[in-house]
Amino acid sequence: MSRPIRLARPGMPHQRHKLVALLTTLVLPCLAALCAPAAWAQAAPAAGDAPADKDSRDVEKLDVVTVTATRRREPVRDVPLRVETLGAQALDRAGASSLSDYVGTLPGVDVKTSGGPGRGAVTMRGVSVGEQQIATVGMYVDEVAFGSSSAFVGGANTALDLSLLDLRHIEVLRGPQGTLYGAGAMGGLLKYVTNEPDSTQFSGKVGVGMRSARSGALGHTENLVLNVPLSQDVAALRVAAFNDHDGGYIRAVGKAAGDHVNDGNTRGARVSVLIEPTARMKVRLAATQQDIQRNGLNVVEYDAAKGQPVYGDLTRHLDVGEAYKTRVRLTSADVEYDFGWARLNAIASTQRFDSGTGQDATALLGNNPAFDFVSLNNTVGLRKQTQELRLTSPRGTVEWLLGYYRDKEVGHVGQRLWAQVAGGGGEMTLTTTGQPSEYRERAFYGDVTWNVDPVWSLTLGARVAKNDQVYTVYVNEALNSSAPSEDTSRTYLGTVRYALDKQSNLYFRAASGYRPGGPNSPAIDANGQVIPGTPTMFSHDTLWSYELGYKADLLDKRLNVEAALFDIRWKDLQQPKAVGASTIVVNAGRARVRGLELAARYQLDAHWNLDASLAWTDPKLTEDAPALGPAGSRMPNTAKLAYTLGLRYVFDLSNHPSYAGLNMRRVGQRNAGFDAAGSSVPNFSQPAYTLVDAQWGMAFGAWQLATFVRNLTDKRAILGADTALTAFGLPLNVTNAAPRTVGATLTFNF
Repeated sequence: MSRPIRLARPGMPHQRHKLVALLTTLVLPCLAALCAPAAWAQAAPAAGDAPADKDSRDVEKLDVVTVTATRRREPVRDVPLRVETLGAQALDRAGASSLSDYVGTLPGVDVKTSGGPGRGAVTMRGVSVGEQQIATVGMYVDEVAFGSSSAFVGGANTALDLSLLDLRHIEVLRGPQGTLYGAGAMGGLLKYVTNEPDSTQFSGKVGVGMRSARSGALGHTENLVLNVPLSQDVAALRVAAFNDHDGGYIRAVGKAAGDHVNDGNTRGARVSVLIEPTARMKVRLAATQQDIQRNGLNVVEYDAAKGQPVYGDLTRHLDVGEAYKTRVRLTSADVEYDFGWARLNAIASTQRFDSGTGQDATALLGNNPAFDFVSLNNTVGLRKQTQELRLTSPRGTVEWLLGYYRDKEVGHVGQRLWAQVAGGGGEMTLTTTGQPSEYRERAFYGDVTWNVDPVWSLTLGARVAKNDQVYTVYVNEALNSSAPSEDTSRTYLGTVRYALDKQSNLYFRAASGYRPGGPNSPAIDANGQVIPGTPTMFSHDTLWSYELGYKADLLDKRLNVEAALFDIRWKDLQQPKAVGASTIVVNAGRARVRGLELAARYQLDAHWNLDASLAWTDPKLTEDAPALGPAGSRMPNTAKLAYTLGLRYVFDLSNHPSYAGLNMRRVGQRNAGFDAAGSSVPNFSQPAYTLVDAQWGMAFGAWQLATFVRNLTDKRAILGADTALTAFGLPLNVTNAAPRTVGATLTFNF
């Protein structure tokens, strides 16, 4: 793909007579709206949790947790892969407010942000080459795939960053999930699972919160959730809305100097409807909207040689502001019917993603005295429609699943490099580019499970996907190039599960994953001439993962243990390569990732709970990749060793149920590039760090107070670093952990 300008990373029986009226006035208009392009409904993302737990003492119990990782609801213990569930209520109480807070604390998971919420790239188990065009971790909201599958709309660096308001939990699936979830899930998958409307009772909650970072401005949040039965045991409506203001903590020097320049707002809403007209049928409708706006990025320039900030603690240099916005619209419909011999799900979605960012390019263009400043504006737009049909058999000796998936995407990336003439003169456009793209995919998938007996279970699965793409480049509004491509990919799955007893299982899992290939526009030289012999397209890259695992609920379910050993073989790695004045994508090299993961939760008694997790990950190139580095190079953004420890105490304080918790996470050294001699990607060694968080809360009947301290010891941990500009003699951009942040939320449940 030719890029003259560098893109910034960017029923009950007595209710039956109401059904016809309900369908006429509610369901049919909603379905019609969902199928119309204009239906990017003004409805919205999620955030908190369902109404408070009926157990007012909030005693943590290691109950059986059910997940949908295999497209069936089943206990985590019985799923033959590593799955973690992160409860939204617990995350909210801990002060988590973005994707990096949700999953970035998990050992073996990395969230590299390029400036703030909505600008993250997620990797798992070391499956990353650093700067990527296509994501290696898939994103889902309930049963709907989110984000672009192509290389041309920045999908790898715009991971879905939903608020917590109406989420039930987040499922984290480790290892390739390509057979059931498709393209881009070769390293794993994140699934946001929302709360379903409840048709039995009216309920809701309202909450307010405040927080302040050290040396930062005050932030606040307000949220509301309403659950309204529309027809008893037949239909219900659920509405959630929130507003969040981040006070910011980054200081800027230079012509665009200021305090708290990374402040901004996140706002959103979600509307969902559940209709159960018969015992066999369910209709789920949902619309989500979320807007993220920041006045600047939370990055700081570092001296790569010294490993220290250039302009001081949490301070950066700006000649022009770098505000950004992202807007997400997602609507979906899921019609489910149980035939008895199988359950049918017909799922359709429309989604719209728009972002706009500003990048200070003054130094990149040599601080030209003819200009006060130079700015690079980037816009990204994605329109995506998906349809999926899936048949799932009931439980039995032989279980099967068959599905068809269709994806249509239209994307556009625009760039404008402009300057303000010295002395406060007018604007001058230096150059513009436009990069429209189209992506269409059709896929068939399925699996079969044979439950041989209560002890042995075998599963085989496969997926075949074909995509067609077109990628076009305009420079200064003139057609530069246009390139089509076709690509077919196949993925496979095999698992063996052995029940040691009713509470523990061993499993072996072999699974493959892929990212789709695509077209390259002709590469050009500095004079704008086409360079002959450059690849006109790049192929899909694939990997195989082999995993041996153990899961158990022990000591009368007071102890939960999980362990996994894995070996990943990755070939034909997709990577960006500079050719003349262009950047194209090529396939080259091989990599291997070996690792160990351990996790345990232990309920000592009615008061004390302990949890711990660990990941040892060793990702390396095993074959030269010229655009990355030589064989032996360690892969970027992954710590060899990372672990967490957590302690929680539940007690009564003046007859009010209360809790207190302490969490520590340790992340080892990571590379921002490739560390071997002769590597093509500049490296920066990111030091190991330790962060500590604390929580305390109390319940007063329907009222709940939760307080938290994040980064208790106020460490300047380096969470991520971008070395791209160091090749031009400029500092590297570093994302630090936010300074110590103290906050509290007050929630009323009704």
